[in-house]
Amino acid sequence: MAALIYLLCALTCLTAFVLLLRGWLAGGPRLLFWSALCFACLTFNNVLLVIDRIVFPTEVDLSTWRLAAALVAVALLVYGLVSEEE
Repeated sequence: MAALIYLLCALTCLTAFVLLLRGWLAGGPRLLFWSALCFACLTFNNVLLVIDRIVFPTEVDLSTWRLAAALVAVALLVYGLVSEEE
């Protein structure tokens, strides 16, 4: 059950990334671009989660990489929000 939830989270983030990127490419505001980058990093984070917990549950510890990807995702979104405000 956990594997299914991890995969659905990754697919949801990937879908959000694609939709936000399409919106930005269609002439949307720059915030869509930063949001798309955020969801790209969150997709990467979820893929790492699947690899860490499902594919190699005991051999590999990717928790540091997952946290770094989440940090980069949030930093990109905050940067986009701040730069749009100015």
